[in-house]
Amino acid sequence: MLEKIYSKTLDYINMIPKQDRKKHGQFFTEINIAKFMIKLFQESIKKETISILDPGAGTGILSCALIEELENNNNIKNIKLTCYEKDKNIINILSENLEEVKKNSCKNLEINIINDNYILSQPFSLQDSSNNSNKYDLIISNPPYLKISSKEKEALHMKEICYGAPNLYFLFASMSIYNLKNNGEMVYIMPRSWTSGAYFSKFREYMINNTKLLNIHLFSSREKVFKSENILQEIIIIRLKKTRENVRYIKITSSYSTDELFNPKSIEVPYNVVVSNVNNYIFLPINKKEINVLKKINKFQFTLPKLGLKMKTGLVVDFRNKNLLANNETKNTVPLIYSQHIKNGKIKFPIGKENEYLKAGKKALLQKNENYLIVKRFTSKEESRRIQCAMYLASDYPKYKYISTQNKINFIVGENIEITSNILYGLYVVFNSSFYDLYYRILNGSTQVNSTEINSMPLPNLYDVSELGKKLAQYNELSTVICDRILEEYYG
Repeated sequence: MLEKIYSKTLDYINMIPKQDRKKHGQFFTEINIAKFMIKLFQESIKKETISILDPGAGTGILSCALIEELENNNNIKNIKLTCYEKDKNIINILSENLEEVKKNSCKNLEINIINDNYILSQPFSLQDSSNNSNKYDLIISNPPYLKISSKEKEALHMKEICYGAPNLYFLFASMSIYNLKNNGEMVYIMPRSWTSGAYFSKFREYMINNTKLLNIHLFSSREKVFKSENILQEIIIIRLKKTRENVRYIKITSSYSTDELFNPKSIEVPYNVVVSNVNNYIFLPINKKEINVLKKINKFQFTLPKLGLKMKTGLVVDFRNKNLLANNETKNTVPLIYSQHIKNGKIKFPIGKENEYLKAGKKALLQKNENYLIVKRFTSKEESRRIQCAMYLASDYPKYKYISTQNKINFIVGENIEITSNILYGLYVVFNSSFYDLYYRILNGSTQVNSTEINSMPLPNLYDVSELGKKLAQYNELSTVICDRILEEYYG
């Protein structure tokens, strides 16, 4: 049955233009992923009657896979399956597929297909959902991936977990947590982006307060997950249980693509290493080295803001300020620092780049000529480092009172303290080290370096940062190897 349904799904994908499917956020589940997801419901179910929810069911691949798996469970006599699907283009295919499943099932299978908006069809509350009549033992889903406006009905309906413009996938996940029975489980495949960042903070808080993470699966390749859809999102699969019981370990598995799903790398990670008490971030280590880095860095008690420092985003958006950009220096221009000026640990200016000066017409685009740590905002997936930084020393450019920074870089500035040369060198030791680069990549799977995450990363105290800087100043090079050596010698 699963092979037949998947074949129909591919026919549908070929029949409906991609732009039409994207309007609904539709990206259909590969057959190997469906088989893997249902295997995560690994605990034996002893109930005679079990209720299942598949929100955003599509062609019914996940429902079919789960029911086929439950056919082998002799404890189960009755299955109540509820599927939500609002796309009228696919509702008939879903209905036909599930009827076929019912004909071939040896269980008493009750199917309820709801042609409605899953989010808007029921209430939602952050409070205890015990009065919610829509309760399920198991929920399995490949939710729609679609960013919507904060003014859309779905966002307003679930405004308690929204920050800015939400994505439908985490609204679906939140509603599913709300729909779970106590001790019920859900398995979701969705982007990794929710594991950090301010936009998903309310969702993470709701999830952590109401469920426990049991399994996480990561894919090394972005291109190999939804092969028929050409998706470049970083995708993970999670299994949650609605319980307040303590969980000591989370099982994290990883594979390059869907082809290696059933022989993945596997590691058990302490729960408090994965689920951080800082902003409820979710860290995804896949080996012992990464676990050790998390444990070591998480021992530090400070952050940039606690040290009187802050990472900010560069001030100048090129296309909005074309009239202020200049190729040559005049008495009315200031240096405009780009990522291209990052050269071997220091800022090199000028380099003969186009538009590397800014006319000093807008005060809001100017910043004092003082010491900064400059960090690239964007890197490519292929690059070995995420955090690529350089020191801007004001003493190297004494003739300028002000400078400016382009929007594709971040900079660390002194908010309540002056960044001395020793502190600047110390910050460079920290952020140029392989340890902090790895820490960031475990936290954030994207190629963008976000100031929100950097500002929350644990750091040594200011005295220690300054001492690290003094040690680096004694060397004639600014390599990662040297930065790693200094950190290891200092902290053991």
